[in-house]
Amino acid sequence: MVHPWHDVPVDPSQIENALPVIIEIPAGSKNKYELDKDTGLLRLDRVLHSAVHYPANYGFIPRSYAEDGDPLDVLVLGQEPIDPLTIVYVRPLGVLRMIDAGRPDLKILAVSRDDPEFAHVRALEQVSPHRMAEISRFFIDYKVLEEKEVVVINPFQGREEALAAIRAALAAYEEAFGGR
Repeated sequence: MVHPWHDVPVDPSQIENALPVIIEIPAGSKNKYELDKDTGLLRLDRVLHSAVHYPANYGFIPRSYAEDGDPLDVLVLGQEPIDPLTIVYVRPLGVLRMIDAGRPDLKILAVSRDDPEFAHVRALEQVSPHRMAEISRFFIDYKVLEEKEVVVINPFQGREEALAAIRAALAAYEEAFGGR
């Protein structure tokens, strides 16, 4: 069986315009699915306690390792919800830095390379300010009723910072897991 974290290749020369992302949670969902690292399957972590839903498709970069011990998270803007465990090729736009449970937690913001509504988007400045505010607010609010604190460090940082975070997470994966 193919493991979505370990077995989906990432070509470092393509991360600017064709970065693979594995979707875990469709846009609009209140269900928080998470990769089971042992099996490669998705498990229901929880149903969100607050009256919010995921503002974009949510997933991770294969063969990446973030500071929180998980693959690097990505929010993918697109017209439609995308089914879990779908590979989507994206163009990274920026990064939202957070502190969750006392640990750094980065969220890459990207657009689907294959969605015509976002084909022209190359920079954060091309995403509506309202959409950006919704995404930031989601991460501020989504754990409030669980009495867990999340600190969102605004504003989003741009494409170069996102690419640097992606490269660091890919290198950290290689260091932690090697050629696995």
